[in-house]
Amino acid sequence: MNSQPNNVNESHARAESLIAKERVEGISPAEQGWLAAHLRECTQCGASVEATQQALRSLLSLHVTAPRGLAARTQFRVRLRAQEMRSVRQPRWRLVYLMCGASWVAGAGTAPYVWRGLEWIGHRAGLPDLVWKMGFGVWWALPAIIAAAILFAESAGNTPARVDLNKNF
Repeated sequence: MNSQPNNVNESHARAESLIAKERVEGISPAEQGWLAAHLRECTQCGASVEATQQALRSLLSLHVTAPRGLAARTQFRVRLRAQEMRSVRQPRWRLVYLMCGASWVAGAGTAPYVWRGLEWIGHRAGLPDLVWKMGFGVWWALPAIIAAAILFAESAGNTPARVDLNKNF
């Protein structure tokens, strides 16, 4: 008998959490379905949704005047920071370009030896020619593959998450 009120309280707590989360982060389709079903049955949580929407509409209609020159100062700071970030990244890119060039020069210089070595290993192991020739192609492309993986991993960490607070209005 005591479990029924506890389940109701848990349902209300979950619904309130999802209502707030929906406005900021978004919720999964399964959570949206549960919340919609709960809101059809629960007038208390429906009133909470309406109150939240009204509060957000009030905040969006609020007119705030910014101090004079704030936009210009902010733009200046953003440009300054972008310039600072570019200057920090440029030496790293120079190093990547230098290492790629050295890798290609070393690869061109050692290519005949690697070709003969892979050919010898392929014939000794009884591998078809296509296998050891593909091994040579992988050896030649490996520095580029590693560099691409590093750059992809680095750029993946720099994408900020965007939040759209106005999507539900």
